[in-house]
Amino acid sequence: MERVIDIKDFKSGSYKKGYQYRSFSPEKINHSFYWTDAVINELLEKAALKLGELNSFSRFVPDIDMFIMMHITKEAVVSSRIEGTRTNIEEAFSEANEINPERRDDWREVNNYVKAINTSIDELRTLPLSSRLLRNAHKMLLSSVRGEHKNPGEFRRSQNWIGGANLSDAMFVPPFYEELPELLSDLELFLHNNEISIPHLIRIAIAHYQFETIHPFLDGNGRVGRLLITLYLVANGILEKPLLYLSDFFEKNKTLYYDNLTLVRAKNDLGQWLKFFLAGVTETAENSIETLRQITELKTALEKHIVGNMGKRSKQGHDFLHLLFKKPVVNMKEVRNMTNLSPKACGDLVKYFVEHRILVETTGFQRNRTFVFAEYVKIFR
Repeated sequence: MERVIDIKDFKSGSYKKGYQYRSFSPEKINHSFYWTDAVINELLEKAALKLGELNSFSRFVPDIDMFIMMHITKEAVVSSRIEGTRTNIEEAFSEANEINPERRDDWREVNNYVKAINTSIDELRTLPLSSRLLRNAHKMLLSSVRGEHKNPGEFRRSQNWIGGANLSDAMFVPPFYEELPELLSDLELFLHNNEISIPHLIRIAIAHYQFETIHPFLDGNGRVGRLLITLYLVANGILEKPLLYLSDFFEKNKTLYYDNLTLVRAKNDLGQWLKFFLAGVTETAENSIETLRQITELKTALEKHIVGNMGKRSKQGHDFLHLLFKKPVVNMKEVRNMTNLSPKACGDLVKYFVEHRILVETTGFQRNRTFVFAEYVKIFR
Protein backbone atom coordinates (compact mmCIF):
# COMPACT_ATOMS: atom_id res chain seq x y z
CA MET A 1 0.00 0.00 0.00
CA GLU A 2 1.21 3.48 -0.88
CA ARG A 3 2.59 5.39 2.09
CA VAL A 4 1.04 8.87 2.51
CA ILE A 5 2.29 11.40 5.04
CA ASP A 6 0.66 14.60 6.26
CA ILE A 7 3.31 17.32 5.99
CA LYS A 8 2.61 18.40 9.59
CA ASP A 9 3.46 14.85 10.77
CA PHE A 10 6.72 14.78 8.76
CA LYS A 11 9.73 13.43 10.68
CA SER A 12 12.91 14.78 9.15
CA GLY A 13 15.33 12.24 10.62
CA SER A 14 17.46 11.48 13.64
CA TYR A 15 20.95 12.10 14.97
CA LYS A 16 23.63 9.42 15.07
CA LYS A 17 26.63 9.50 17.35
CA GLY A 18 30.06 9.73 15.78
CA TYR A 19 33.43 10.38 17.41
CA GLN A 20 33.11 13.87 19.07
CA TYR A 21 30.11 14.79 16.86
CA ARG A 22 26.54 13.87 15.90
CA SER A 23 25.58 13.44 12.27
CA PHE A 24 22.04 13.87 10.96
CA SER A 25 20.46 10.89 9.23
CA PRO A 26 17.43 12.04 7.15
CA GLU A 27 14.30 9.96 6.74
CA LYS A 28 13.62 8.67 3.24
CA ILE A 29 11.19 10.75 1.18
CA ASN A 30 9.98 8.43 -1.61
CA HIS A 31 6.31 8.43 -0.69
CA SER A 32 3.27 10.66 -1.13
CA PHE A 33 2.67 13.80 0.91
CA TYR A 34 -0.50 15.73 1.62
CA TRP A 35 -1.28 18.92 3.54
CA THR A 36 -4.27 20.80 4.92
CA ASP A 37 -2.59 24.20 5.12
CA ALA A 38 -4.52 26.58 2.80
CA VAL A 39 -1.53 28.95 2.60
CA ILE A 40 0.54 26.26 0.85
CA ASN A 41 -2.27 25.81 -1.72
CA GLU A 42 -2.48 29.58 -2.34
CA LEU A 43 1.30 29.89 -2.77
CA LEU A 44 1.39 26.79 -4.99
CA GLU A 45 -1.34 28.17 -7.26
CA LYS A 46 0.38 31.56 -7.52
CA ALA A 47 3.77 29.98 -8.30
CA ALA A 48 2.29 27.65 -10.95
CA LEU A 49 0.44 30.57 -12.60
CA LYS A 50 3.61 32.68 -12.73
CA LEU A 51 5.60 29.80 -14.24
CA GLY A 52 2.87 29.39 -16.86
CA GLU A 53 3.06 33.11 -17.57
CA LEU A 54 6.84 32.90 -17.95
CA ASN A 55 6.48 30.00 -20.41
CA SER A 56 3.86 31.90 -22.43
CA PHE A 57 5.93 35.07 -22.47
CA SER A 58 9.04 33.17 -23.61
CA ARG A 59 7.11 31.69 -26.56
CA PHE A 60 6.33 35.18 -27.89
CA VAL A 61 9.86 36.54 -27.52
CA PRO A 62 11.55 36.40 -30.94
CA ASP A 63 14.92 34.57 -30.91
CA ILE A 64 14.50 33.62 -27.24
CA ASP A 65 17.56 31.33 -27.36
CA MET A 66 19.68 34.43 -27.99
CA PHE A 67 19.08 35.53 -24.39
CA ILE A 68 19.40 32.15 -22.65
CA MET A 69 23.19 32.48 -22.29
CA MET A 70 22.81 35.69 -20.30
CA HIS A 71 20.35 34.03 -17.88
CA ILE A 72 22.72 31.08 -17.46
CA THR A 73 25.73 33.34 -16.89
CA LYS A 74 23.87 35.40 -14.28
CA GLU A 75 22.91 32.17 -12.49
CA ALA A 76 26.55 31.02 -12.55
CA VAL A 77 27.72 34.38 -11.14
CA VAL A 78 25.09 34.53 -8.36
CA SER A 79 25.21 30.83 -7.41
CA SER A 80 29.01 31.00 -7.19
CA ARG A 81 28.82 34.28 -5.23
CA ILE A 82 26.83 32.48 -2.53
CA GLU A 83 29.90 30.25 -2.16
CA GLY A 84 32.25 33.26 -1.87
CA THR A 85 33.44 34.06 -5.42
CA ARG A 86 33.58 37.71 -6.53
CA THR A 87 33.22 37.55 -10.32
CA ASN A 88 30.70 39.87 -11.98
CA ILE A 89 28.82 39.37 -15.28
CA GLU A 90 31.24 41.49 -17.33
CA GLU A 91 34.18 39.43 -16.08
CA ALA A 92 32.32 36.16 -16.68
CA PHE A 93 32.06 37.04 -20.39
CA SER A 94 35.71 38.16 -20.65
CA GLU A 95 38.68 36.05 -21.72
CA ALA A 96 40.90 34.49 -19.03
CA ASN A 97 43.89 36.70 -19.96
CA GLU A 98 41.75 39.82 -19.39
CA ILE A 99 41.04 38.86 -15.77
CA ASN A 100 43.16 40.07 -12.88
CA PRO A 101 45.34 37.02 -11.93
CA GLU A 102 44.13 37.03 -8.31
CA ARG A 103 40.50 36.77 -9.49
CA ARG A 104 41.15 34.13 -12.12
CA ASP A 105 40.12 31.22 -9.87
CA ASP A 106 36.77 32.91 -9.26
CA TRP A 107 36.38 33.50 -13.01
CA ARG A 108 37.17 29.83 -13.71
CA GLU A 109 34.60 28.62 -11.15
CA VAL A 110 31.88 30.75 -12.77
CA ASN A 111 32.81 29.56 -16.26
CA ASN A 112 32.85 25.95 -15.07
CA TYR A 113 29.33 26.47 -13.75
CA VAL A 114 28.16 27.91 -17.09
CA LYS A 115 29.56 24.81 -18.79
CA ALA A 116 27.94 22.51 -16.19
CA ILE A 117 24.51 24.11 -16.70
CA ASN A 118 24.71 24.03 -20.51
CA THR A 119 25.98 20.45 -20.63
CA SER A 120 23.43 19.20 -18.07
CA ILE A 121 20.53 20.73 -20.01
CA ASP A 122 21.85 19.10 -23.20
CA GLU A 123 22.26 15.75 -21.41
CA LEU A 124 18.60 15.78 -20.33
CA ARG A 125 17.75 14.92 -23.96
CA THR A 126 19.36 11.50 -23.56
CA LEU A 127 19.78 10.97 -19.80
CA PRO A 128 17.18 11.04 -17.03
CA LEU A 129 17.70 13.48 -14.16
CA SER A 130 19.82 11.17 -12.06
CA SER A 131 22.82 10.77 -9.76
CA ARG A 132 24.91 10.15 -12.87
CA LEU A 133 23.86 13.46 -14.43
CA LEU A 134 24.53 15.35 -11.18
CA ARG A 135 27.97 13.72 -10.85
CA ASN A 136 28.79 14.81 -14.42
CA ALA A 137 27.80 18.40 -13.54
CA HIS A 138 29.85 18.25 -10.34
CA LYS A 139 32.92 17.05 -12.23
CA MET A 140 32.74 20.05 -14.59
CA LEU A 141 32.08 22.41 -11.70
CA LEU A 142 35.23 21.45 -9.79
CA SER A 143 37.57 20.97 -12.75
CA SER A 144 40.89 22.89 -12.30
CA VAL A 145 39.60 25.09 -9.47
CA ARG A 146 39.88 25.23 -5.69
CA GLY A 147 37.75 22.13 -5.19
CA GLU A 148 39.69 19.95 -7.65
CA HIS A 149 41.08 17.84 -4.78
CA LYS A 150 37.57 17.25 -3.40
CA ASN A 151 36.79 14.24 -5.66
CA PRO A 152 35.13 16.01 -8.64
CA GLY A 153 32.31 13.88 -10.04
CA GLU A 154 32.27 11.47 -7.09
CA PHE A 155 30.08 11.19 -4.03
CA ARG A 156 32.03 11.59 -0.81
CA ARG A 157 33.69 8.70 0.99
CA SER A 158 34.44 10.67 4.15
CA GLN A 159 32.56 12.92 6.55
CA ASN A 160 31.88 16.57 5.70
CA TRP A 161 30.27 19.34 7.76
CA ILE A 162 28.72 22.80 7.44
CA GLY A 163 29.86 25.78 9.52
CA GLY A 164 32.52 25.63 12.21
CA ALA A 165 36.22 24.85 12.01
CA ASN A 166 35.87 21.08 12.39
CA LEU A 167 33.38 18.29 13.08
CA SER A 168 33.20 18.92 16.82
CA ASP A 169 32.00 22.54 16.51
CA ALA A 170 30.10 22.25 13.18
CA MET A 171 26.66 23.83 12.77
CA PHE A 172 25.43 20.80 10.85
CA VAL A 173 26.92 17.39 10.09
CA PRO A 174 25.28 15.50 7.18
CA PRO A 175 24.79 11.71 7.25
CA PHE A 176 27.66 9.20 7.37
CA TYR A 177 28.96 8.50 3.87
CA GLU A 178 27.95 4.80 4.21
CA GLU A 179 24.30 5.96 4.18
CA LEU A 180 24.61 7.84 0.87
CA PRO A 181 23.86 5.03 -1.65
CA GLU A 182 20.50 4.26 -0.01
CA LEU A 183 19.55 7.91 0.54
CA LEU A 184 20.50 8.98 -3.00
CA SER A 185 18.66 6.03 -4.51
CA ASP A 186 15.57 7.05 -2.51
CA LEU A 187 15.90 10.67 -3.69
CA GLU A 188 16.21 9.57 -7.33
CA LEU A 189 13.15 7.28 -7.00
CA PHE A 190 11.18 10.17 -5.48
CA LEU A 191 12.06 12.46 -8.40
CA HIS A 192 10.72 9.89 -10.89
CA ASN A 193 7.93 8.15 -8.95
CA ASN A 194 4.82 8.31 -11.15
CA GLU A 195 2.77 6.31 -8.63
CA ILE A 196 2.56 9.22 -6.20
CA SER A 197 0.36 12.23 -6.80
CA ILE A 198 2.33 15.30 -5.78
CA PRO A 199 2.64 18.64 -7.64
CA HIS A 200 5.99 19.18 -9.34
CA LEU A 201 6.84 22.34 -7.36
CA ILE A 202 6.22 20.57 -4.04
CA ARG A 203 8.24 17.57 -5.22
CA ILE A 204 11.30 19.61 -6.23
CA ALA A 205 11.07 21.73 -3.06
CA ILE A 206 11.26 18.55 -0.95
CA ALA A 207 13.97 17.08 -3.21
CA HIS A 208 16.12 20.23 -2.89
CA TYR A 209 15.81 20.13 0.90
CA GLN A 210 16.75 16.43 0.93
CA PHE A 211 19.74 16.92 -1.40
CA GLU A 212 21.13 19.75 0.75
CA THR A 213 20.62 17.60 3.86
CA ILE A 214 22.38 14.57 2.35
CA HIS A 215 25.21 16.88 1.13
CA PRO A 216 26.62 14.07 -1.02
CA PHE A 217 29.77 15.83 -2.31
CA LEU A 218 32.79 17.08 -0.40
CA ASP A 219 32.38 20.48 -2.07
CA GLY A 220 29.97 22.17 -4.50
CA ASN A 221 26.73 20.84 -2.93
CA GLY A 222 25.03 24.24 -2.88
CA ARG A 223 25.59 24.90 -6.58
CA VAL A 224 24.55 21.40 -7.65
CA GLY A 225 21.50 21.53 -5.34
CA ARG A 226 20.38 24.84 -6.88
CA LEU A 227 21.02 23.54 -10.40
CA LEU A 228 18.89 20.47 -9.57
CA ILE A 229 15.82 22.75 -9.29
CA THR A 230 16.15 24.15 -12.83
CA LEU A 231 17.03 20.75 -14.31
CA TYR A 232 13.93 19.18 -12.73
CA LEU A 233 11.64 21.92 -14.08
CA VAL A 234 13.10 21.57 -17.60
CA ALA A 235 13.14 17.74 -17.51
CA ASN A 236 9.46 17.64 -16.56
CA GLY A 237 8.34 20.25 -19.10
CA ILE A 238 7.34 22.78 -16.42
CA LEU A 239 9.81 25.17 -18.04
CA GLU A 240 10.19 25.07 -21.82
CA LYS A 241 13.42 27.11 -21.63
CA PRO A 242 15.94 27.30 -18.76
CA LEU A 243 14.88 30.80 -17.69
CA LEU A 244 14.24 30.34 -13.97
CA TYR A 245 17.02 30.16 -11.38
CA LEU A 246 16.39 30.54 -7.64
CA SER A 247 19.96 31.46 -6.62
CA ASP A 248 19.20 35.20 -6.75
CA PHE A 249 16.23 34.75 -4.38
CA PHE A 250 18.25 32.48 -2.08
CA GLU A 251 21.15 34.95 -2.00
CA LYS A 252 18.90 37.94 -1.21
CA ASN A 253 17.23 35.89 1.56
CA LYS A 254 20.32 33.94 2.58
CA THR A 255 19.63 33.86 6.33
CA LEU A 256 15.99 32.85 5.79
CA TYR A 257 17.08 30.17 3.30
CA TYR A 258 19.42 28.49 5.79
CA ASP A 259 17.03 29.05 8.72
CA ASN A 260 14.15 27.37 6.86
CA LEU A 261 16.28 24.36 5.91
CA THR A 262 17.42 24.11 9.54
CA LEU A 263 13.81 24.36 10.79
CA VAL A 264 12.92 21.21 8.85
CA ARG A 265 15.73 19.25 10.51
CA ALA A 266 15.33 20.76 13.99
CA LYS A 267 11.53 21.09 14.25
CA ASN A 268 10.25 18.85 11.40
CA ASP A 269 8.72 22.03 9.91
CA LEU A 270 8.53 21.06 6.26
CA GLY A 271 5.51 23.34 5.68
CA GLN A 272 7.49 26.52 6.37
CA TRP A 273 10.22 25.44 3.93
CA LEU A 274 7.59 24.79 1.22
CA LYS A 275 6.08 28.26 1.74
CA PHE A 276 9.49 29.91 1.44
CA PHE A 277 10.36 27.88 -1.67
CA LEU A 278 7.03 28.61 -3.43
CA ALA A 279 7.30 32.34 -2.63
CA GLY A 280 10.77 32.19 -4.21
CA VAL A 281 9.45 30.56 -7.39
CA THR A 282 6.75 33.25 -7.72
CA GLU A 283 9.14 36.16 -7.16
CA THR A 284 11.80 34.70 -9.45
CA ALA A 285 9.30 34.00 -12.25
CA GLU A 286 7.98 37.58 -11.98
CA ASN A 287 11.54 38.92 -12.20
CA SER A 288 12.28 36.69 -15.20
CA ILE A 289 9.16 37.95 -17.01
CA GLU A 290 10.16 41.56 -16.32
CA THR A 291 13.71 40.84 -17.54
CA LEU A 292 12.37 39.37 -20.80
CA ARG A 293 10.08 42.38 -21.24
CA GLN A 294 13.00 44.82 -20.81
CA ILE A 295 15.21 42.82 -23.18
CA THR A 296 12.48 42.76 -25.83
CA GLU A 297 11.99 46.54 -25.56
CA LEU A 298 15.75 47.17 -25.76
CA LYS A 299 16.14 44.86 -28.78
CA THR A 300 13.20 46.47 -30.62
CA ALA A 301 14.47 50.03 -29.95
CA LEU A 302 18.04 49.24 -31.06
CA GLU A 303 16.93 47.38 -34.20
CA LYS A 304 14.75 50.37 -35.12
CA HIS A 305 17.69 52.73 -34.56
CA ILE A 306 20.03 50.59 -36.70
CA VAL A 307 17.55 50.31 -39.58
CA GLY A 308 16.87 54.05 -39.46
CA ASN A 309 20.47 55.24 -39.14
CA MET A 310 23.00 52.75 -40.54
CA GLY A 311 21.83 52.76 -44.17
CA LYS A 312 23.52 50.11 -46.28
CA ARG A 313 25.45 48.90 -43.22
CA SER A 314 22.23 48.14 -41.33
CA LYS A 315 22.46 44.36 -42.01
CA GLN A 316 25.97 44.29 -40.54
CA GLY A 317 24.73 46.32 -37.57
CA HIS A 318 21.69 44.09 -37.07
CA ASP A 319 23.76 40.89 -37.19
CA PHE A 320 26.37 42.33 -34.82
CA LEU A 321 23.66 43.41 -32.35
CA HIS A 322 22.28 39.87 -32.27
CA LEU A 323 25.76 38.51 -31.54
CA LEU A 324 26.09 40.97 -28.63
CA PHE A 325 22.90 39.62 -27.05
CA LYS A 326 24.70 36.26 -26.82
CA LYS A 327 28.08 37.70 -25.77
CA PRO A 328 27.80 41.23 -24.37
CA VAL A 329 31.52 41.72 -23.62
CA VAL A 330 33.90 41.68 -26.61
CA ASN A 331 37.35 42.74 -27.75
CA MET A 332 38.31 43.61 -31.33
CA LYS A 333 39.73 40.16 -32.08
CA GLU A 334 36.42 38.59 -31.03
CA VAL A 335 34.44 41.06 -33.14
CA ARG A 336 36.49 40.05 -36.20
CA ASN A 337 35.90 36.35 -35.44
CA MET A 338 32.19 36.90 -34.80
CA THR A 339 31.47 39.00 -37.89
CA ASN A 340 34.06 37.77 -40.45
CA LEU A 341 34.47 41.41 -41.53
CA SER A 342 37.74 43.09 -42.52
CA PRO A 343 39.68 44.88 -39.75
CA LYS A 344 38.56 48.28 -41.15
CA ALA A 345 34.88 47.29 -41.39
CA CYS A 346 35.08 45.88 -37.83
CA GLY A 347 36.67 49.08 -36.57
CA ASP A 348 33.97 51.22 -38.23
CA LEU A 349 31.18 49.02 -36.86
CA VAL A 350 32.49 49.13 -33.28
CA LYS A 351 33.14 52.89 -33.58
CA TYR A 352 29.50 53.43 -34.61
CA PHE A 353 28.21 51.31 -31.71
CA VAL A 354 30.44 53.23 -29.26
CA GLU A 355 29.46 56.66 -30.63
CA HIS A 356 25.79 55.75 -30.23
CA ARG A 357 26.41 54.39 -26.72
CA ILE A 358 25.33 50.84 -27.58
CA LEU A 359 28.82 49.69 -26.60
CA VAL A 360 30.95 51.22 -23.85
CA GLU A 361 34.76 50.87 -23.88
CA THR A 362 35.88 49.85 -20.39
CA THR A 363 39.70 49.69 -20.40
CA GLY A 364 40.72 53.19 -21.53
CA PHE A 365 43.56 51.60 -23.54
CA GLN A 366 44.42 52.32 -27.16
CA ARG A 367 45.15 48.63 -27.73
CA ASN A 368 43.53 45.46 -26.35
CA ARG A 369 40.31 47.34 -25.68
CA THR A 370 37.21 45.70 -24.23
CA PHE A 371 33.67 46.79 -25.06
CA VAL A 372 30.51 46.13 -23.01
CA PHE A 373 26.90 46.10 -24.16
CA ALA A 374 26.16 48.11 -21.01
CA GLU A 375 22.37 48.61 -21.23
CA TYR A 376 21.84 44.89 -21.70
CA VAL A 377 24.16 43.90 -18.86
CA LYS A 378 22.43 46.43 -16.57
CA ILE A 379 19.10 44.54 -16.96
CA PHE A 380 20.72 41.50 -15.29
CA ARG A 381 22.27 43.27 -12.31
